[in-house]
Amino acid sequence: MTTTTETAVTSSKNSSKPKQEAGSGGGPVWDWAAGHGPVTGALSATTGAFAVATTGAATGMPPGWALAVGAAGAIGHTAAGIRLSNAGRTVAARAASWLVGAGWTTWAMTNGPLTWQALGSLAVIGVATATVTRSTDLYEEAREEEALAAEERAVALELSQERRAIAEEWIDRIRRVCGVSVRVLAVERWPTGTGFTIDAELPGATTYDQIAVRAAALSADAHLPHGCTATAGPGVHQGRTLIDVATVNALETETPYPSDYAPLSLHTGIPWGYRSNAEQILTYLREQCALVVGPTGSGKTNMVHVILAGFARAVDVLTFVIDLNAGSAGLSWVLPALGHQPAPGERPMRPGIDWLAGTVEEAHLMLDAVLRIGKQRKISYQALMAREDTDLLPVGPSIPQIMLVVDEGAEILTSTDKTLKELAKKILEVIRMLRAMGVRTVLTALGSTGSVLGNLMIRREAKVRVALTGGEKEGMDLSKLFPGTRGLKVDQAPYKGAGFMGTPESPAALFKCWRILPSQIREIVAATSERHPALDDVSAKAAGETYARRWDADRIDWMHSPQPTPLTPADGGAGGEPRRGLNLSALRDQPAPPPTPEQEAGSDVDRLADAFMREIDEHFGTTTEPDHAQPQPERERERPQRPGLNLSALRDDHGTTPEPGTTAGRDGGPDWLAGAIAAIAEAGPAGMKPSAVADRVNRSRQGVRDALKAAAERGELVYRDNGPHSVYVHPDHA
Repeated sequence: MTTTTETAVTSSKNSSKPKQEAGSGGGPVWDWAAGHGPVTGALSATTGAFAVATTGAATGMPPGWALAVGAAGAIGHTAAGIRLSNAGRTVAARAASWLVGAGWTTWAMTNGPLTWQALGSLAVIGVATATVTRSTDLYEEAREEEALAAEERAVALELSQERRAIAEEWIDRIRRVCGVSVRVLAVERWPTGTGFTIDAELPGATTYDQIAVRAAALSADAHLPHGCTATAGPGVHQGRTLIDVATVNALETETPYPSDYAPLSLHTGIPWGYRSNAEQILTYLREQCALVVGPTGSGKTNMVHVILAGFARAVDVLTFVIDLNAGSAGLSWVLPALGHQPAPGERPMRPGIDWLAGTVEEAHLMLDAVLRIGKQRKISYQALMAREDTDLLPVGPSIPQIMLVVDEGAEILTSTDKTLKELAKKILEVIRMLRAMGVRTVLTALGSTGSVLGNLMIRREAKVRVALTGGEKEGMDLSKLFPGTRGLKVDQAPYKGAGFMGTPESPAALFKCWRILPSQIREIVAATSERHPALDDVSAKAAGETYARRWDADRIDWMHSPQPTPLTPADGGAGGEPRRGLNLSALRDQPAPPPTPEQEAGSDVDRLADAFMREIDEHFGTTTEPDHAQPQPERERERPQRPGLNLSALRDDHGTTPEPGTTAGRDGGPDWLAGAIAAIAEAGPAGMKPSAVADRVNRSRQGVRDALKAAAERGELVYRDNGPHSVYVHPDHA
């Protein structure tokens, strides 16, 4: 009796329809854990009451028991309804259903449940119970929805009052500071809680620039924290403006690179950092190049690694890196793969970048290959572009875009060095010719100066621009990097990794780059190893063996070298080690007589340099250069008695000063000549200039010329006369 009556009065939104189990083939099954609706609940209650009444009448059960159980159920549900804050009609309906069910059961046990009168009354009770239950359920749902709506209205009213206060405050501030009377249409709080955006309508022919130029004054008038600004930008049309007001300095704290290394695509944007409202900035580089400037210590290297991380996560990008500073920008993305030892059955790990050039020679090979790829793509993919009805190569995982990242590339483009000029010419050709064929560049520079931005190609193609200031003001002319944008001041971003960023989709404004750690770089290399696309067959064939053998042992041997290549051993080094330290005159050859007519035919530059060095030695030298032509007095040769440094360079093996003109080297030349000849042999057919040899062995240029000339007369070297570019070549390469 208790179970059936409770089932009748306790309804739920869940249905008692049979539920087909997934994967079973035996037909529908009942979900006994599901609740009852008004109909099934009433049916279950009436059948239960009929069963209890029939059993009680047959067994002689006292009728008062059913009435007592019904009264207890009514009291319990009344207390539960009050605790749940149910409506009065709901509490009354549930208590009444218990009492009516218990009353019918008691009457049926007394008079017999198998009469038409008993059965008819039970049916009426069931229908009434279902109707009342459904009615109370709908009423409770309506009450709940109304309560939620009232709560939302209260919150909206509170927010509306706050927004109205903000609007009135900023209307007055803009009028006082900028002399512009605006009408605020909306105020939107940022989800991050770090500020808000004001949507304002401008009066008459006023433009948002009149507010943007007073950004610093508005920020000061609002007493915003350091690093927070009030920046005006374009609105939905030219008669409206959006004013972003940052109230919390989100750029002050260091934020690690997101640990979610999910796949990215060039077409959906690659994140490079976040704004002051903590929103990510996406870059779209299918047609745009990028320029990143930042002085030393501003976080530029970290920014390069963040850029490479985004490219490594992309499924349609291959990254080529040129870094003439020993390849430092790309080594972190290559070494984890080179040092990986795959387990049996495991695929080798692929580097995070597809090609790394750390020397000028390798950079030339890379750029030549990229130019061949671009030109071959123009020919081979004409049918594909015609089928897709586009003049841009459809870039994707099967035909990946090549992103050429050149660290300090802007300096290469503006360099006056002859070697770098050839490299710059090829980089500019890549930028100019290969946009449609899916080859774009990311260049970095040390500052936004006129020499860097003087190239029209850089300004025209690099629409994605980043200025990492780090508080540095020298060489950071933001008006040149972001022309037409006002109100940008370097002191707004004094933090490492912070600065300004502008894209065609997002105007220049404050931003900060994530901090990426070497451990994260290793994690990204491992996580994205299987994600990198392969170069399409057309491009791979055009690149040729230069690209196919880019990871050959002889091409990447420098990446494994733990120590720099040692210098040629100089005299006095124990065990063949090169002498390092002060460049003392005691360690250099003594001055020689004036140059001979043959030597006069050498380089004009070297001759002027020698004259300059002789002039310095004569007037500013700190050690006395003895004259070979005249004998020195005995008292001048007694070095131990002369006050000053007791240098080992001034002593022979027995601690005494060597006689002028004596050598401990091979016959026919000074002792350093063997190392110089070895260095010339290593230089190959190109040979070495006398000035380069002098720098190598730490000797005077005149003394080196005399020794090399004598060696050439003995047949140990070959002199190749080429005017200013005259060199000495080893006979094996002559």
